[in-house]
Amino acid sequence: MIKLKSDIHIVKKGRLYHVVESRNRLMRFKPWLGDGFSFLYDFIMNSSIFPKKFAGDIQKHYYTLTQELAGIHCRQILELGAGSGSAVNFLGIDNLYTGTDISPGLLKQAAKRFLEAGFPNPEFYVVSADDLPFESGVFDVCLCILSLNFIGSVEKVFQEVSRVLLPKGVFVCSVPVPERNRLHTTIRGVLYSEAELEKICQKYGFKFERISCENGVLLYFKAIKQS
Repeated sequence: MIKLKSDIHIVKKGRLYHVVESRNRLMRFKPWLGDGFSFLYDFIMNSSIFPKKFAGDIQKHYYTLTQELAGIHCRQILELGAGSGSAVNFLGIDNLYTGTDISPGLLKQAAKRFLEAGFPNPEFYVVSADDLPFESGVFDVCLCILSLNFIGSVEKVFQEVSRVLLPKGVFVCSVPVPERNRLHTTIRGVLYSEAELEKICQKYGFKFERISCENGVLLYFKAIKQS
């Protein structure tokens, strides 16, 4: 089990870990897609969000991330907003994977996919990306794919990612940005421009590097922790 902060109490229900609040209540969140509809997530992404909202190609999306992560092996990987487990499409199965999301329904799908793909002992936590339960300096790579715009405090996310990454750790993101939205589609969440994201990266000790890819409204970048 990945190392947790000393004041965090976790319980496991099925394949998922939950944070226990006061009075022994499980911490709960309100996902953008209710758990009762989580089985529709992949269908919505493939048939509507990617082609209509993002004006992008999902296969190009997977190819770009596969190329970027091709050299990552036997590392501790953290994913924020893991969704239904799409990272099985671009992450090597020899990595040690920890997935987080606020939706138990989606995480259950992700757990099934990662286990079926052959990942060794993947772990899944129902937590928010801006308040992580993990010890500092335990992950080599953090992923946030198509989720950053849904998280309440983006600056808090970068602060938390900087905390849990090892020195020289890498934060890999894919996120819609307003300046690439040439079709002026309505995209949910809060959008930050590339310039704004680069400024936030620098504020929290990351070196910002754009990943070369033109795929609709999406920006791909990595942020390298400098110390």
